[in-house]
Amino acid sequence: MNNVKTIPVQSTAELLAPGSIDAPTYSVKEKAALSEKIKRLLKEQDAVLVAHYYVDGEIQILAEETGGTVADSLEMARFGSQHPASTLVVAGVRFMGETAKILNPEKTVIMPTLEAECSLDISAPIDKFSAYCDQHPDRTVVVYANTSAAVKARADWVVTSSNAVAIVTHLHAQGEKILWAPDKHLGRYIEQQTGADMLIWDGACVVHEAFKADALENLKKHNPQAAVLVHPESPEDVIAQADVVGSTTRLIKAVTELPNKQFIVATDNGIFHKMKSMAGDKQLIEAPTAGVGATCESCAHCPWMAMNSLRNLADTLEQMKNEIVIDEDIRIKAIQPLERMLSFK
Repeated sequence: MNNVKTIPVQSTAELLAPGSIDAPTYSVKEKAALSEKIKRLLKEQDAVLVAHYYVDGEIQILAEETGGTVADSLEMARFGSQHPASTLVVAGVRFMGETAKILNPEKTVIMPTLEAECSLDISAPIDKFSAYCDQHPDRTVVVYANTSAAVKARADWVVTSSNAVAIVTHLHAQGEKILWAPDKHLGRYIEQQTGADMLIWDGACVVHEAFKADALENLKKHNPQAAVLVHPESPEDVIAQADVVGSTTRLIKAVTELPNKQFIVATDNGIFHKMKSMAGDKQLIEAPTAGVGATCESCAHCPWMAMNSLRNLADTLEQMKNEIVIDEDIRIKAIQPLERMLSFK
């Protein structure tokens, strides 16, 4: 197995948006004014704020204070489809806004910025991906949620990191062979956990791929009581050192459930806001991105997630701009694999 299809894509350096990594800074007065403005505009626009765990902590606070949610991509999708608001404000990256629109065509879906991309989404352009699927018509196409609406429309199933193993286990039991995209590390992890016959696309997350096994091993020696929490988008030799491997939601639960007082966390450091709010007595340590072959272009925080700020959130709501629009033919095709995922038990 471990059959990885190499598709040339842009380098990490080319993918990163210049100047987008810096976290937003606000004076106390500006932060308070922006927060109050956003709260008012959410009411006026009949809008609800749906935020990912990786965005600025101030946005996460606002989402929870105003009746929205902070969640992983699966729960973001579910929440948006169940909430009665006529407008969904998605703070995250573009594929999350597209997913919300696919599931809620009658609602207006806007984002703080439409420039917040995802390296996994970019790594699977629809023309190359569709051609590859055509070369393997005998395989069931399973794609990660971190993909464009067009790629989802080409798929049989959409999965997230929280349900991928369970869904592929089900498909494997039915005798189906899998074509997986786009994250190769998550793909290999699923393959190892399920024993499924998988062709794996050669994509990776700029954040998770940066974690280094040699440096992690050294960090563990200096913190022997720490539990290691790893997102499965990380390299195989990093996953091998984990005490817990799982989605963002699973890793947050681990911090609250395990007795350890220290945790080394190998995922986007935006998750620390939620972890600290739920387990403030625990010490959280970023897994290292330094080590052999390190470039640290993302340094444990997604440059596109960092593009979401109180400023552009307020501006988007005030002008009702940055709307997600999806071709209806693509939406109709894309909703089918999404609904399969959402109804999977």
